[in-house]
Amino acid sequence: MLTEQLEIANLAKQAPDMVFTSLNKHLSLALLKEACKRTRKDGATGIDGQTSGDFEQDLENNLKTLLDDAKSGRYFAPSVRRVYIPKGDNSSELRALGIPTFRDKVLQRAIVI
Repeated sequence: MLTEQLEIANLAKQAPDMVFTSLNKHLSLALLKEACKRTRKDGATGIDGQTSGDFEQDLENNLKTLLDDAKSGRYFAPSVRRVYIPKGDNSSELRALGIPTFRDKVLQRAIVI
């Protein structure tokens, strides 16, 4: 378990009625690196077309920028690429599928961790 996870778990135990309104202050570069490792690499690209390989070419800088944006409140999730896939066995019906950018997937994974 990461230090950040232990810190949040201890806070939750000490004050069970406390409401966590923001987890941004608990984000760290180490947590984002772990989140990036755990993020699926073969998924579809988001609206920006950036693959996991593209993101990892300058991983350290991309993660630092993502961390700075998230902690400062400048981060806003980009638009989600919308595709339509067949719904169940009936291929005439379609359902919408939203595909976030890889950068957004990493941040989402960090928050989940």
